Amino acid sequence: MSIDTIIAQCTPIGSGALALLRLSGPQAFFIIDRCSQLSSELSISHVATHTIHHGWVTTTDGQKLDEVLFLVMHAPRTFTGEHTVEITCHNNQFLIDKLIQQIVACGARPAQPGEFSRLAVENNKIDIVQAEAINELIYANSQQALKQAFEQLKGSFSHWIHNLEKETLLLIGLCEASFEFLEEDIDFSLPIRKKIEELLKTINSLKKSFDHQQLIRQGVRIALIGAVNAGKSSLFNALIGKKRAIVTPIAGTTRDVIESGMYENGTYWTMIDTAGLRQTDDIVEKEGIERSYKEAQNADLILLVIDGSKALSTQEQEIYQAIITIHGAKTVLVINKQDLDQVPPSIKHKKIVSVSTKTADGINVLQELLKTQVGDLLHNTDCPFLLNKRHITLLVSFEKELLKVKDLLELPLEYELIAHHLKEAIAILTELTGKTVSENAMDLIFKEFCVGK
Repeated sequence: MSIDTIIAQCTPIGSGALALLRLSGPQAFFIIDRCSQLSSELSISHVATHTIHHGWVTTTDGQKLDEVLFLVMHAPRTFTGEHTVEITCHNNQFLIDKLIQQIVACGARPAQPGEFSRLAVENNKIDIVQAEAINELIYANSQQALKQAFEQLKGSFSHWIHNLEKETLLLIGLCEASFEFLEEDIDFSLPIRKKIEELLKTINSLKKSFDHQQLIRQGVRIALIGAVNAGKSSLFNALIGKKRAIVTPIAGTTRDVIESGMYENGTYWTMIDTAGLRQTDDIVEKEGIERSYKEAQNADLILLVIDGSKALSTQEQEIYQAIITIHGAKTVLVINKQDLDQVPPSIKHKKIVSVSTKTADGINVLQELLKTQVGDLLHNTDCPFLLNKRHITLLVSFEKELLKVKDLLELPLEYELIAHHLKEAIAILTELTGKTVSENAMDLIFKEFCVGK
């Protein structure tokens, strides 16, 4: 149990009707008794657990600071496993800061990022994987990410890791059984080899899904790339539904990357307008063009925009063809300025849409195509949980130990050495769930959390 009792605002900072403060720790009731008054004239220490009470947060001399509701929860039936009081107050940041200062003055201390979740892990209410799922749940940028984070919070990934652990323990059992049958002609390598192959196949499948899962977690980046005056900024404004990028007839108006986010079909899209691609001596524009190529590399989808009213120069053809050659699978060729007389495009691609940002013709067609493309990107996995870099790093380490075992099975059998590597693999799995994680690793994990979690 923690020595300290901690306090933090759990709701986001900003305008709103109500805010929630959480006080948790062994002295929670004693502290709140010193700075509260209930309309029932009882004290927090003397009310039943899991009950809500009307009252006020007060100064030590009885001055009322705010009218609030107190939710009282006794350990261990709380999120952190410790005594907890949650306070619903009016959402004014000056007032919230004043309430927190008063509760700190009565004996609490401000919570660190993720400290409530860390207490829950240390008190065996959840494991680290479930704690990480809370963070995923808060920052989910799509309905699918929200669903998978919720399943992970319920224990889908923890259960999967537990099954890996059971299978690996079974292999250790087979190795140890071999010691008992040294004089018998029993080959334990066959069941070990079969199980190792199954485990390696499972890990490999997860590794392949990792990049795809980043789309689910972070949303989709869609970059508009093309030559100067192709109409990228006009198309960017049309797709996001507002005048975010400056549009002028002057070539090279956009010199930097401009981003705008929006939700479509339950998924977060980041639309990116980029500097026009051309040869230039302007230092600022050159930097913008370099960033355009980087955005093409990092984007999940590319809208390659050309001016359909004029023939492409040799330089433009080379630039467009190079992008299609490198990024063709994620590229849609958008022929803009459909309202003007058209010149047959000299660039060929299997995904082409013609639009006019002036008349809005074809914009709906392009939007529907984008929805289909995004849907294909997001629904290409059956994985029931979201992996982060810590997970994938440890799973790769687990895989390496299994590969060492696989190599040993091709040599004269040394079951003691095989058992050693399997025990190393088990140690990696226990670090994954937090059973043996170091203090420094815990610090790195929870520093990514917000203060109120």
